[in-house]
Amino acid sequence: MSDLLLLGPVTFRRFEIPSCIGFGGRQQMAVHRLPGGARVIDAMGRDDAPIIWDGAFAGPDAADRARLLDLLRVEGLPLPLYWDAFAYLVVIAAFDAAYERPNWVPYRIACTVLLDETQALSTILAPLAVTVAADLGAASAVDTSAATAALGLPGATTLGTANYEGAVGAVGAALGQAASTMNSAGVALAGAADPVSAASAAGTLALAADANGYLSRAAANLANASS
Repeated sequence: MSDLLLLGPVTFRRFEIPSCIGFGGRQQMAVHRLPGGARVIDAMGRDDAPIIWDGAFAGPDAADRARLLDLLRVEGLPLPLYWDAFAYLVVIAAFDAAYERPNWVPYRIACTVLLDETQALSTILAPLAVTVAADLGAASAVDTSAATAALGLPGATTLGTANYEGAVGAVGAALGQAASTMNSAGVALAGAADPVSAASAAGTLALAADANGYLSRAAANLANASS
C-alpha cells in the first residue's frame, strides 16, 4: 500500500493508512437470451464499485480528524481521492467511527466514485503541467492565480530549476491559504450561535477542504517531477 493517501483535505498517516484498498467494479450489461442458448450482450458502460477501506486515527488529534471526515460525509461534496497512481473524484457514502479513547478512533469509510481520473494523471496521456494546472483550476475556493502564473514559466515542472522551486513555493502558499481558511471556518463552526451561522461556516469549511484536496494532489504531482 502507498504511503500517500489523500481524501479531500485529509492526508492519512500511520495507522490511518490501510494495508490495501480495493478497486474495480462491474460492466453494466443487458443480456438477451435467445432460443437454443445463444446470447446477445449489450455492454452499457462501467459501474464502479465503492472504494472501501478502514484504519484507526491515532494521536492527540485523533477525534478531531475523525470529526472532519464525518463533516465531509455530511456535506456530501465531491472530493479528490488519491493514492499511488490512482485518482478519483468521490463522495463519501458512509463513514463509521468508534471512539475508544482520545488518541485512538478506529474507522471505516466507503466512497462512491463519480469520476475515475487515473488516466488524466498519466504522464503518457497528459504533461505534468496540464494535470497540475487542472487541479489548480479545480481549487476554486482559493486564489491560485500566483501558482498558475508560476506554473506557466519555462521549466516550472523540471526538477532542479529556479522556476520549479517557484512553482512548488506558489502551490505551497495556496495550500497554506486553504489551511488557514479551513482553520478559521472550523473555529467559526465550533462557536456558531445559530443554525444559519453554523451552516455558513460548514459550507466554507467544506469548500476550503475540497480546494485543499486538489492542491495537495497538485503538490504531490509536482514533487514527482523529473529532471
